[in-house]
Amino acid sequence: MNSARILGAVLAGGQSRRFGSDKALALLDGQTLLDHALARLEAWCSAVVVAGREVPGRRCVADWPCAGMGPLGGIAAVLRLAEAEGYAAVLTIGVDSLGLPDNLPQHLAPGPAYLADQPVVGLWPVSAAEVVAAILAGEGRHSLRALAEAVSARPVALATPSANINTPEDLARLDGGGVS
Repeated sequence: MNSARILGAVLAGGQSRRFGSDKALALLDGQTLLDHALARLEAWCSAVVVAGREVPGRRCVADWPCAGMGPLGGIAAVLRLAEAEGYAAVLTIGVDSLGLPDNLPQHLAPGPAYLADQPVVGLWPVSAAEVVAAILAGEGRHSLRALAEAVSARPVALATPSANINTPEDLARLDGGGVS
């Protein structure tokens, strides 16, 4: 995979309802979950953005068409940016997408594809920008699975499922384990 043509994006605009506080800023092994996610993407992509929040010192993009649209709002914003800047695709992960394999891009290529157990982790071609905009403008399901179905994305099952942090207890089970 040519990483110069893939824009990495951390979807960080969630409300962390189940977590009870700002999940992106929760600490794991002395680093925020957001920092863990950024480090993973930087290993795979030549450029990385944060979607859905402002982070000092980082390139950020607001959810599109507005905040509160869930992960699709972040994906829509990043796909629009990637298209405008000549990228071929976007590799997305959430702030709580931990334990991803070093060869994740190879698992997802060719896109469109997503992790079956964590659809926020996906490789989306920029051509999906119009599709996600139509989903967000429509009355149907505003879900990642709706996007996956609309673009015929391939679900990918990993041999070892990735960690997904939904509660402080989930995080506590991983803390000290060196998960990246």
